[in-house]
Amino acid sequence: MRRTTLLLLGSLALAGLPATGQSADAPLKVVASFSILGDMVRQIGGEHVELSTLVGPDGDAHVFEPTPADAEKMASAQVLVVNGLDFESWLPRLIEASGFAGTTVVASEGVQPRRLDDEGGHAEHGEEPDEHEHAEADGHHHHGHQDPHAWQSLANGVIYARNIGRALALADPDHAADYERATEAYAGRLQALDAEVKAQIAAVPAERRRVVTSHDAFGYFGDAYGITFVAPMGRSTEAEASAFDVARIIDQIRQENISAVFVENISNTRMIEQIAQETGAVVGGALYSDALSGPDGDAPTYEKMFAWNALQLSRAMAGS
Repeated sequence: MRRTTLLLLGSLALAGLPATGQSADAPLKVVASFSILGDMVRQIGGEHVELSTLVGPDGDAHVFEPTPADAEKMASAQVLVVNGLDFESWLPRLIEASGFAGTTVVASEGVQPRRLDDEGGHAEHGEEPDEHEHAEADGHHHHGHQDPHAWQSLANGVIYARNIGRALALADPDHAADYERATEAYAGRLQALDAEVKAQIAAVPAERRRVVTSHDAFGYFGDAYGITFVAPMGRSTEAEASAFDVARIIDQIRQENISAVFVENISNTRMIEQIAQETGAVVGGALYSDALSGPDGDAPTYEKMFAWNALQLSRAMAGS
């Protein structure tokens, strides 16, 4: 169905669209693939950017289905900001269908990717995966051997910000100085928040820094801040956890005395609730993994998302 939809998008997007030219006063037309990148563009681009985001707040990029309106946004855009690391598996077909001819910015360029092992993603940075890596069912979202959720480290967030700021400055040189100032101010806030989160998590005894999340989106967070995350669904929300996977997680929680389990804003709560009921583990507050909340939620920006997640995790791990 996804392939058929995208074939239809091409003719709809390309029919009758005016050519786009950048006048001196016109904002730069930017499309971001999902809400976290959209917020980064907004923080850096400000009033100089006309921003569209494909996968919005609380949206799941793993199962996203582009619409004709998305193809129209792409067709008129001058800059496209993507995560890379095989996160947006649907995007190449949308680019082709829309006729997008602008500049593509890979926000994760320069990040050291985490390698994924055959259990769905607990390998260290640079570690080679087992040759028998678990394959998801046909038609499901594939991340390959790299963990794409690199924004879950604030140090990587700084890399994202600088890549985005540099690209905006190149695309809109009249406002390059503004983009550069905004980028450095934003990077400074992320670095300060990084230090706060490290101190917050370090206050929790190391033996208590083990939690369960519904899918494996927090590997970079765990590496950066010293937490072990256990995820029954693996790294894609499309993959259904088997009864064996859930039973294995329940045994692990009991054996290792894991005290908290978390559901994410893009995930179904039933599996986590089952695990909590069978183990007595406390269900912590919702974590934000692949999407921000709406403007009235707990995580309307990348900075607030990170601060919220760190607070929820530290409280639950500490038993408060």
